[in-house]
Amino acid sequence: MSETSEIVIRPIESKDDPRVAEVIRSSLSEFGCTGPGFAIHDPEVDAMTAAYADSPDRQFLVVEVDGEVRGCAGYAPLEGSDPDQRIAELRKMYFRPELRGRGIGRRLLEELLVRMRDAGFRRCYLETFSGMDAAQALYRKLGFAEIGETRGATGHHACDRYFEREL
Repeated sequence: MSETSEIVIRPIESKDDPRVAEVIRSSLSEFGCTGPGFAIHDPEVDAMTAAYADSPDRQFLVVEVDGEVRGCAGYAPLEGSDPDQRIAELRKMYFRPELRGRGIGRRLLEELLVRMRDAGFRRCYLETFSGMDAAQALYRKLGFAEIGETRGATGHHACDRYFEREL
């Protein structure tokens, strides 16, 4: 990635599904997050477009650099939570190594937080794992507080760090 690279944040399209799956799997593998209870095993990983289609309560965005998808993240209502609480879960925010530390994750997350708020959510929840220190630093910078327990029913029982913030 050069200083003149074109960076585009846009909604996922079906043609992006294989590349998004690769970004998710390679990122999780890099951090050793491959066992049971990690997002790498979620059925939606191979069909992210379908998982986020046709609902105003869920969106998935990709980061495209010079025409190639190199990052992604989305949100949906937190499974297993009271719908009246309007809690969104930040989902599958991953980047290829060459994108990290360039402020692109911040741009993507800020965009998603606005979209969550515009969709009527009041809080955002996320799960992560020890060792993903840069991601956790970003979450804290953007107003997330670490909470001591899991929320909802995400199925990601291997995650060991939980964050939340008001929208």
